[in-house]
Amino acid sequence: MNHDLVDYISPEAVFTLDGLFHERVKRSPNGIAYRYFDEQISEWCELTWLATMQEVIKWQQALMRENLVIGDRVAIMLKNCPAWVIFDQAALGCGLVTVPLYVSDRPENVAHVLQDSGAKLLLVNSADEWHSIRMLDAHFSSLQRVITNKALLESDNDPRIRSVDEWLQPSSFGEFQHRVSDAHALATIVYTSGTTGKPKGVMLTHGNLMQNAWGSLGVFAVYPHDIFLSFLPLSHALERMAGYCLPIMSGASVAFARSVQQLQEDLASVRPTIIVTVPRIFERIQLAMRSKLEKGPAYARRLFDLAVAVGYSRFEYEQGRGRWHWRHLFWPVLRKLVASKLQARLGGRLRLAVAGGAALSADSALTFIGLGVPIVQGYGLTETSPVISVNHAENNVPNSVGQTLQGVEVRLGESSGLEVRGPNVMQGYWNNKEANEAIFTADGWLKTGDVAKIDATGRITITGRIKEIIVLSNGEKVPPADVEAAILRDPLFEQVMLVGEGKPYLALLAVVNQAQWLMVNVHNLSGAWPDVLDDRQSCVFALSRVAAQMKFFPGYVKIRKIVLLYEAWTVENGLLTPTLKIKRHLILQQHQAQYEQLYEGFKLT
Repeated sequence: MNHDLVDYISPEAVFTLDGLFHERVKRSPNGIAYRYFDEQISEWCELTWLATMQEVIKWQQALMRENLVIGDRVAIMLKNCPAWVIFDQAALGCGLVTVPLYVSDRPENVAHVLQDSGAKLLLVNSADEWHSIRMLDAHFSSLQRVITNKALLESDNDPRIRSVDEWLQPSSFGEFQHRVSDAHALATIVYTSGTTGKPKGVMLTHGNLMQNAWGSLGVFAVYPHDIFLSFLPLSHALERMAGYCLPIMSGASVAFARSVQQLQEDLASVRPTIIVTVPRIFERIQLAMRSKLEKGPAYARRLFDLAVAVGYSRFEYEQGRGRWHWRHLFWPVLRKLVASKLQARLGGRLRLAVAGGAALSADSALTFIGLGVPIVQGYGLTETSPVISVNHAENNVPNSVGQTLQGVEVRLGESSGLEVRGPNVMQGYWNNKEANEAIFTADGWLKTGDVAKIDATGRITITGRIKEIIVLSNGEKVPPADVEAAILRDPLFEQVMLVGEGKPYLALLAVVNQAQWLMVNVHNLSGAWPDVLDDRQSCVFALSRVAAQMKFFPGYVKIRKIVLLYEAWTVENGLLTPTLKIKRHLILQQHQAQYEQLYEGFKLT
């Protein structure tokens, strides 16, 4: 790292997140803080740090007119945009606690979070979104104001509603407010995505988030000229820390993507140098590449595979784990013919891609790293602000989650469960004594719930979830995540869930990609979509595809039966969390009849 080029602000210098923002404005008033796409003029626009602070002051004045007191909760339900940051900073400076909400979440979950947190004010994009929530509970005992980012309609008669323009009101320029100066003060309550039940409110302090950002900057250098492309929801703890707090700490700028659907265009327009993402994004890009290659000539597939193999071999050599090979001499040509095209799709100047939130499949790591995309995998939880560990670019073992950030400690507890303590660990769950008692050990370590291995260098490898490990009736233990990741290498399968707890063999629920099915099966099987999925020969064919992806697993990890599905598991139908994790127990409930058919003669356990 060239320390002459960085401009970091340490947590000890500012204490709070709003203090961090204010110090950045003092240091870099005319630097570009945020870029966003203005739909009205169809152009990318920019905000300097100073201009952003001037907006924050206007919002602080509006918040103070609401007679809120230090510690009151205020909720935000917007897609990533400057208003998200402006509202958050305004609230933090007023000593309030922000509660982020997912715009894609179901109204039932949003209603639960508003009630559980006792939020007194809600910022939402439109009155329509508010009304879909309000229908579940017209009162919301604590909520006294709803602010909409869009103009109101005459039919909006809820006395609590104001449009942003009306709520802000013309006001004279004032001073930036700092009502809290304690790093241990509660800054935000981030609700978990609820894979196993109702979301729980994770209490994170100013210090939790800043120390996590500071620890991350000890792993990667981030410069004022860097540009982040923000597309993970800011309600996600990873984006909140790495795509929001960390750029303020380092002086880098952030461009807000318009949507995941327009991500390809935004990558080309913004040309980011850093992205923070979840593996699913890479899987989608990889699926599109493989699909295109399948339709093309055979020589193109061979050239692609050669580029990946040679590129990954070079990566292992540069990391000090492999030997030089004469095929490396072909890399300049392979880079021009193959790798440069993928790099161009990502903007052409990406120097760091951090993947977290779920396991990065070995196939995705091989493909993207082999083609020169600098992916490093990290690991963490909302409860740890969120990063616990991450790979270093110069010491990158893709099938691991790297080593801990400075100041973070880990150990293995019962059943090799990973436990952690450090300045990034939450205060606890909001209003949930039972959950707090369950997640902390008697001596104060947080139980992650993940099974791990830690080598002599401190490198962590996650091997499964304690609660999600499938134990067959013969006692064999199978972590489903590894098996599912392997199967998803086949583009035929859109989503999969391994089952078999307490049963004599493993089976699979699989959502099939219709386009892939029709392309590969048109000459093999008869029957109209989706009825063809119920045919026994279809299941035999699908199992053969599954087996091809599982040839390196132990013999007892064999999937004997399969259910083929055509309706995807989504956030909207309640089977995915807003962070795109599958809700195993609900999927099993929905497909209970098919599950029982997989194990005829055995009871559901």
